[in-house]
Amino acid sequence: MSDLGYSSSIAYFRGKFIPARNANINIASSPVLYGLSVYTVLGAHWNEESKNLNVFRLKDHYQRLINSAKIMNFDDFSKLCTYEEFQSTIIDLLKKNNVKENVHIRATIFIDELMSGTKMQGLRNSWAAFIYPMHPVLPEAGANVCVSSWVRTSDNAIPARAKVNGNYGNASLMKNEAIKNGYDDAIALDSLGHVAEGTVANIFLVRDGVLITPDHSTDILEGITRDTVFALANQLGIECERRPVDRTELYIADEIFYSGSSAKITPILSVDRQTIGKGKVGSLTQKLIQGLADAQLGRLPTFADWLTDVY
Repeated sequence: MSDLGYSSSIAYFRGKFIPARNANINIASSPVLYGLSVYTVLGAHWNEESKNLNVFRLKDHYQRLINSAKIMNFDDFSKLCTYEEFQSTIIDLLKKNNVKENVHIRATIFIDELMSGTKMQGLRNSWAAFIYPMHPVLPEAGANVCVSSWVRTSDNAIPARAKVNGNYGNASLMKNEAIKNGYDDAIALDSLGHVAEGTVANIFLVRDGVLITPDHSTDILEGITRDTVFALANQLGIECERRPVDRTELYIADEIFYSGSSAKITPILSVDRQTIGKGKVGSLTQKLIQGLADAQLGRLPTFADWLTDVY
């Protein structure tokens, strides 16, 4: 596939496969007016050696859609679409696009009503999915970031635990501020001043060989790649701590990295223009980068059940 974009790709929309350029919703719809939709992004990875394409942790992404919809009090997604139907649709989507490269799949559940106000319960839901090339969202060699002046929305406002489209106005403010000030991305603090996450990724620190990450009470997304890092770290014998993290811990960390379906594992080289460690990719981060790549390409038999074969 040489041109994977809206000019040529196929999307899944309201129960049908159609040209992605035609998969549109009304300007008076609930997702447009109020951001009433939830989504997940997952990766499909092409192994050039074996000529094999697989989807990484498909069932976990399906469950996250269910959880996000439940938090938002949408109708039960599992009734709209069983896991077997979801898996079949995603596989068919990839096959119809003849994917033979690394791509992301974005699947969205949305309130499919016009001028219905801010209510959600009892309204018609639909779902859609499309693919796009897996281009880096941050510098793969390492990002330079800042701590944002904007605060992460709390669990009692718009919970980060649910991937709600409307909540990304918060992340966009952080990202925009960071770019305007010469950074690649921003780190969010929660309302208590503890480190939460990046704009589209979870965050990890390394101190004295211990892997540290904010716990679930710190207004974070319960990331699937974050969970993958724990599993890889356990296999490597790396100690992990899930706890509140203070801003000043960032400055004295030996290593810092992001994790996410789009960000993969991205090393952080500096925070607020303070160099992290030696200012280059740390050894533990590098091991996890390699481990994630190996898991996604089926090179780690221990984690074979994470993969769903397409062809």
